Amino acid sequence: MQKHAALLVIDVQPDFCPGGALAVPDGDAIIPLINRLAPRFETVILTQDWHPADHISFASSHPGKQPFEMIELPYGPQVLWPSHCVMGTPGAALHPELDIPHARMILRKGGNRLVDSYSAFLEADRASKTGLDGYLRSLGITDLYLCGLATDFCVAWSAEDARAFGFNATIIEDACRAIDLNGSLAAAWAKLAAAGVARISSTLPA
Repeated sequence: MQKHAALLVIDVQPDFCPGGALAVPDGDAIIPLINRLAPRFETVILTQDWHPADHISFASSHPGKQPFEMIELPYGPQVLWPSHCVMGTPGAALHPELDIPHARMILRKGGNRLVDSYSAFLEADRASKTGLDGYLRSLGITDLYLCGLATDFCVAWSAEDARAFGFNATIIEDACRAIDLNGSLAAAWAKLAAAGVARISSTLPA
């Protein structure tokens, strides 16, 4: 265990797994691997997507719009999602098979009805901070390893913002799964490479 390294587990929740409201293909397959990775880190942070029922990113909040359409909001382009991870619902809980009892922190994001929130560091307005950067610095963390759901949205945005806040960031690729909406996965990897985000395999058996 390296004191300066932390594992960031992004949005491993039933709504992002098969059968969920916004299922990521094969999303639950990463859970056993994450459970084996986590004990290698003294510091583990879990994030939890956590939306009000009338969140602005939900297609149901925009009459006549369908999931996965794009609209413009004051902070920029917004994908409209199926309603998911609504506060207090079973789909918003941490996945019951996730077994990380030593996790230091659970960070809920997406609670502001008017702004979407992919990143663990900044909401989609790119101004509202979650406070995660300060928390990590207070623990002396310099290196972040990221896993979870989905590679091309919440994992990618979190990794890119980690770099912007001065952390070394590495995505554990086999411990993530992607939505890949209209080429979003390839676009995400290109942006991540440009930002200096590393990309590795866990080397642990499936």
